Amino acid sequence: MLNTLENLLNLARERKATPVEGSYTNKLLSDKSLSKAKVLEEINELIEAVEKNTNKIHEAADVFYHLIVYLEANNIKIEEVMSELDKRKK
Repeated sequence: MLNTLENLLNLARERKATPVEGSYTNKLLSDKSLSKAKVLEEINELIEAVEKNTNKIHEAADVFYHLIVYLEANNIKIEEVMSELDKRKK
């Protein structure tokens, strides 16, 4: 499970370091307003899917992907996010 998340993170970082022509990930990385819009869209789609009990897994996967790319595009390191979450443990 964590390997998949790590692979997604690595993909975003690799695309950022070495862009690939025609890559959707690169399009999101280079267009922050598009990336932001996609995160908001995918979160809304997940909420709707949960409420209607349809496509929840698919929509949750979309949220993870778009959020990881959005964070990377904005130089927010997932390691720092995880560290912050770790600090919140009670």
